Amino acid sequence: MSSPGSAQESAPAPRRSKITPERAQELYTAVLDLLRESGFEALTMEGVAARTRCGKSTLYRQWGSKPELVVAALHGTSRAPLSAIDTGSLRGDLHAVAATFDGTDRDTALMHALTHAALRSPELLRALRETLIAPSVTAIDTMVRRAVERGEISADNPAAPYVAAQLLGGLRARPLLPGRYEGEGFLVRYIECAVLPALGLPALPAGPR
Repeated sequence: MSSPGSAQESAPAPRRSKITPERAQELYTAVLDLLRESGFEALTMEGVAARTRCGKSTLYRQWGSKPELVVAALHGTSRAPLSAIDTGSLRGDLHAVAATFDGTDRDTALMHALTHAALRSPELLRALRETLIAPSVTAIDTMVRRAVERGEISADNPAAPYVAAQLLGGLRARPLLPGRYEGEGFLVRYIECAVLPALGLPALPAGPR
């Protein structure tokens, strides 16, 4: 029989990260900067290591692969999750979604580049779907379900199942139409003019431009 002391000695020690939250933010910022500069295909762990003066082995130990590091960077620099949004009305919820997604053209271009790259990288596509896309779709579907339960929209409205696709599709299409949908506020206008009317809700009057 082994003594309690020997059992404790043989138990594997949990792996501890050597990267502090502050250091992780530096790495995430560098990853996104490199993505904006040269795209996903040209991004390498070696490049991130050189930009941040971090050992390549440390990056692989912490994140395992380039897609995992990219998704971690997106998570680590994003705002509060959409699942935390609950304003009491569908319009308020969707406007809060807009505040999260409707950022600068620079960030819109970044997401466009990543979704394009994901179609050519099954590993990146799987990571984006599991950690970003699926949770966003679930959160938006929950907002729509709450709106049905509150009586804001009809349960049999044919547009209700497609709200998430409308929002994510609008963001995906925006960079393909340069000069037409530029500037912040695009997603709010899109929600007011396209999404809410399809759900049977009146659009708010357009404010001054």
